[in-house]
Amino acid sequence: MVAIDYEARRGQLEEYFDRTASKAWAALTSNEPVGRIRATVRAGRERMQQTLLGYLPEDLSGLRVLDGGCGTGTFSVALAQRGAHVIAVDISKTLVDLARERTARDAGPGTMEFHVGDMLDASLGTFDWVVALDSLIHYPADQLQSLLVQLCARTRVGVAFTFVPRTPLLSLLNAVGKTFPRGNRSPDIRPITERSLRARLAADPAMAQYTSARSDRVESGFYTSQAMELLRR
Repeated sequence: MVAIDYEARRGQLEEYFDRTASKAWAALTSNEPVGRIRATVRAGRERMQQTLLGYLPEDLSGLRVLDGGCGTGTFSVALAQRGAHVIAVDISKTLVDLARERTARDAGPGTMEFHVGDMLDASLGTFDWVVALDSLIHYPADQLQSLLVQLCARTRVGVAFTFVPRTPLLSLLNAVGKTFPRGNRSPDIRPITERSLRARLAADPAMAQYTSARSDRVESGFYTSQAMELLRR
């Protein structure tokens, strides 16, 4: 496989989510009826959102939280309803515009700021917490490690994120998918074992102040994802 750098990968994702898949994601994150396969994905993502919320305090009042890869803003709303000041970022202008439209009155006791751009943008400042729900799953292991290091460097308490666990079935599906023309299909996911990810982070000197804590897997039909939290020591 030809290696692809972070900027190129981000460009692929922007192309996909902004132009190819925006309608599908708008439907998936709404209450409108979807097909059987997408229904399992919707249910899985809802369960995973609750899992990541379980890693954060019930009361986020006064805390600054980055929702990295916010999509249509569903997770941002849940965070704001706990009182957080949410900085919500996504590379897709189409999805961010939809998030602003959908969440105009849903902040509750918190606040939400939506931005089109890169979650690594230093101008966004520092945070108490960072959440990344299925927004890091398209990056290979070395890039995922680098992304987490950079996010942790700007975070005071913890990072709650998801990755795709490497299982025999997912590895097979991923390998088969690479043999066909990509066309308008989504960029491939990059599975990694939990053991490998923990080992990478533990061996990285830049992560000396952080520890890998809880981890939970969610499986729902065609959806498989694993949550993990990184906490400052």
